[in-house]
Amino acid sequence: MSNIKFGSEVYTWFMQETGKGYDNKLGHMIEVAAQSGFTGIEPMVLQIADQLGLCKYWMGDFGDPSKLKEALAANKIELCGLALICSWDGETETAAERECADWTMNLLKHFPGSMLGTVTLPSGRKNDLQRRRLNVARNINAVSQRAADLGIKCSYHPNSPPASIVRTQEDYDVVLSSLNPAVTGWTPDVGHIIRGGMDVIATLNKWAHLVNHIHYKDFSGNGPEPWAQMGTGKLDFHKITEWLTARNYKGWIVCEDECHDAIGNPDGVTRQNGEWCKENLAPLV
Repeated sequence: MSNIKFGSEVYTWFMQETGKGYDNKLGHMIEVAAQSGFTGIEPMVLQIADQLGLCKYWMGDFGDPSKLKEALAANKIELCGLALICSWDGETETAAERECADWTMNLLKHFPGSMLGTVTLPSGRKNDLQRRRLNVARNINAVSQRAADLGIKCSYHPNSPPASIVRTQEDYDVVLSSLNPAVTGWTPDVGHIIRGGMDVIATLNKWAHLVNHIHYKDFSGNGPEPWAQMGTGKLDFHKITEWLTARNYKGWIVCEDECHDAIGNPDGVTRQNGEWCKENLAPLV
């Protein structure tokens, strides 16, 4: 049996009306992911300013672990992990960030083996960039230490919008080298790596010791949101998957398709992703 499993990230659905189109519809996403051939799903926990329902945003009713377990079991699918999204660029965690992180950990305690993914919310590059990059690393280490103390695996996920403070080679050198590998790994998102001007395989090689989770999205190189549907862009997913298998990677390949078509048809894009992975990548693992 392969050590690599394929999962689906819910951001594909979040793109519609910035989450409003599929608010409190995680059950639907679980069903579609399973029907698409994925064996795991990765929901998001997004920290927002509104104190009403803080940390439950976009988990909806499925912030109840019993309800989430029931939906996963009914569809024979696993929880890859939860993607926790905060800024983390202050000297320490804000009260809201800590509350959000602790809420997420309390949910993950019910799903042994599922990953706590920490994702930095882009907050701008204009002011005190070096200090804020180091703040990110310090805060990620603090969150991961608390999670590790609870037996939860952790992985940090940079991204590449223009406002992200961890998007270029220099940013990666500062932040990834400052992570505590005893408590956190790294989630290379291959689409964000190439958008940040880096070579994917060279970047994977440089930080191979940290890789414990991975996201796949394809890259067109065109426009302000330069994404392509899985298998139609510039990324060589076969080569990347072979890189993983050569290093005996054990874990999830999570598809996070952000192509324009996902805005209007996230179900269809997810089904195409599942079929493409089955035909093109599953034979490699």
